[in-house]
Amino acid sequence: MTGVPARLTRPTRPVPVPLVAAALGLLLAACSPPLPWSALAALPLAGVLAYAALAPRAGGVAARLFWSGTGYFAVHLWWLTAFLGKLFGVPPAGALAFALFALEGAFLALMAYPLARGVRSPAARVWALAGGWVVLEWTRFLGPLAFPWPTLGYGLLPTPAIQIADLGGVLLGSVLVALSAAALASFALGRNRWGRGRPLLLAAVAWAAALLYGVTRVPGDGPVQPMLTLRTSFDSFGRATRDITPEEQLATQQAVSLQRTPEEVLIWSETALSVRSGVPQRLPTFPGPGITGLGVSRLPQAPNLNGAAAVDAVGQVTSFNVKAKLVPFGEFFPLYAQAPALYAPIEQMIGFPLQVFAPAESLTPLTLNGVQYGTYICYDSVFPWVARTLTAQGAQVLVNPSNDGWYNGWGVRQHFMMGRVRAIENRRWLVRSVNRGIAGSVDDLGRPVNILESGEQTQALSVRPKLLTGTTVYTRVGDWPALLLALLMVGYAIRLDRRR
Repeated sequence: MTGVPARLTRPTRPVPVPLVAAALGLLLAACSPPLPWSALAALPLAGVLAYAALAPRAGGVAARLFWSGTGYFAVHLWWLTAFLGKLFGVPPAGALAFALFALEGAFLALMAYPLARGVRSPAARVWALAGGWVVLEWTRFLGPLAFPWPTLGYGLLPTPAIQIADLGGVLLGSVLVALSAAALASFALGRNRWGRGRPLLLAAVAWAAALLYGVTRVPGDGPVQPMLTLRTSFDSFGRATRDITPEEQLATQQAVSLQRTPEEVLIWSETALSVRSGVPQRLPTFPGPGITGLGVSRLPQAPNLNGAAAVDAVGQVTSFNVKAKLVPFGEFFPLYAQAPALYAPIEQMIGFPLQVFAPAESLTPLTLNGVQYGTYICYDSVFPWVARTLTAQGAQVLVNPSNDGWYNGWGVRQHFMMGRVRAIENRRWLVRSVNRGIAGSVDDLGRPVNILESGEQTQALSVRPKLLTGTTVYTRVGDWPALLLALLMVGYAIRLDRRR
């Protein structure tokens, strides 16, 4: 062509695939808890699935999910960068969190590659990837390095649909989100066996059923057990480095606990007390009756215990329980016993020795004055099977002593939201006593009833949870309903691909 500038005939350079995929992951994270519009997560997830499914080769599908997953986890867990910077005393050390973000993206890629090899049409791939995403979330509950923090189902908390958690746990919520995303993606991509609109109709029916189920749930009824729970304000790093002495912490907690009325059970937070040389038979410094977090230092070469003790009115320990899931690289350090020199540079940087803990060998509720308290420690609240096990063994109310002083930003509220779903899954009230987090009570519908979430001074809060009995479908069968539905999505993808 004559007379046309060369710059107008030059072809447009396409946007790099990693940039597009990561941007879609960022959009998904922008619809994640604790943001109030998190129930819209199916929309950006549909974009993630469709863009990955359109890759011409299986390796391309895996690569696109890697970049989307890395972007998603980077925003969802951004508070980890502040935590690591504070832990090491150097803000740039927060960049170490990107290793975790990339690792989580790699897990998505590993999930996607074999599915993309087995299912080749884009319309079928979106269903395989949606089902695989839920199965991958389930695997994050497993093993010593388990980290199930970002789970799609928590995004339903702003809606009544979250009440389906008593049927299949938080993973059933993930199924609803993934199903909706796959229906939207397959509609956008066009052809499928049912026709373009039928998957959307299926998703709409699923949402309608979940919402109807949610709005018809009513709270359970039972006797009230008054409690006094504490929200402390100690610096977690100061406690670890002994800048705050155990005596100072104890005196503060005892002073605030004087507000307790005779009928109230007192609840103290994680490691509110510490003892040496094994689990004690008496805790005279605790103004019982109540439950306190208890750190136990044992004999040399023996792991420590992070537990909780029920203490009666005369200081007698009536029962003791230990944390079930240890925080990876916080309480559990791979190869620490075999090669402690590997961790010596870290100990030098943070300024205090790493403490190794032992997990619980079994889980039983704490017993106090005839009441069964399903007590689990801090990070245990992220794992649905912990509260489920305690409820199945007769827990009438859930109690979560925690220390959220390690978290920053979204991490505190995300942790609280996970605890709310534990209450729904098992239809039990939840009481939290926490350091620098959200303390208070949540009813069996997951609704905060009376909470404390801020303040620079240690405070006490009176709550009145109800003692409930009975078991939900989820308490009895666990994650199987959600897993079966996820596998059905994968099976449908295979059948759809073969028919095409």
